[in-house]
Amino acid sequence: MAKILLGFIIVLAAVAVATMAEGCDKDREDMIRECKKYEMFPATPKIDPSPACCAVWQRADIPCLCKRVTKEVEKEWCMEKVIYVAKYCGKPFNPGYKCGSYTVPSVAQ
Repeated sequence: MAKILLGFIIVLAAVAVATMAEGCDKDREDMIRECKKYEMFPATPKIDPSPACCAVWQRADIPCLCKRVTKEVEKEWCMEKVIYVAKYCGKPFNPGYKCGSYTVPSVAQ
C-alpha cells in the first residue's frame, strides 16, 4: 500500500511540474499573435493596442510570461512598449516590478 501511495505521489508531482512548465504557453502564443506588433522595437511610436490584444493582457499569467523574458526576447520586444500596452489595457505593472531583466520605472513611460 505504501509503495502504491508513493508511486501516486510521484506521478502527481511529475504532472504538476509538467503543467507548471507549460503553464503560460498559450498566453505566450496569444501574446505573440495579438500584441507583438504593438510591443516591438522601435520604441516610438507607441500605438494603442487592439481590443484582442487587451483581451490577452486581461487573462494572461503575466508573472509566468515575465519569467520567460530573456535578454534575447528583450532585444526584439521593447519593454517600454510592453509597459505602455499593459497600462492601456488596464493591467499596469507596479513600479519596481521585474519582467525579465527589465525593472518597471517608478514613473511609467
